[in-house]
Amino acid sequence: MSKPACLVVPIGEEHIDSFRAAVDSVARERRYLALLEAPPEADTRAYVKDNIKERAPHFVALADGKVVGWCDIAVRPRATQRHSGILGMGVIRDYRGRGIGRALVQATLAAAKTRGIRRVELTVRADNEPAKRLYESFGFATEGLCKRHMWVDGEYIDSWLMALLP
Repeated sequence: MSKPACLVVPIGEEHIDSFRAAVDSVARERRYLALLEAPPEADTRAYVKDNIKERAPHFVALADGKVVGWCDIAVRPRATQRHSGILGMGVIRDYRGRGIGRALVQATLAAAKTRGIRRVELTVRADNEPAKRLYESFGFATEGLCKRHMWVDGEYIDSWLMALLP
């Protein structure tokens, strides 16, 4: 079976609805994100528009005109931390294992470097070894274990805090 072609591009306003649908799809799996569903439409729209305005690193992977994955870095707002940001990403189930996540992280980190971001951090669930290995392949280092980081379906879940100092 051939892999559908994916195009990795900076997010635009035309991607907002499809981006929100992709976030919702991954969130509802209850295994990968700190969200259980997508934020409200108005919040998603404001987030994307702010990212575009502020030139925040935010990319989407498109297949057949729809968002199938995303990666962004939320730049910290405080003056003392504007050199750093938090990476978030996801790829919808049917498109995993095809190098889309790698392409998204690569594009996002390149944009972060150009933008002057000198610290990129993330948290990854302790039970998500494939994602942890992906981040390590880009040079992210584990800085610590966040115990009881999330509460999902009556269970505490630990997460690794990882950072990259490009």
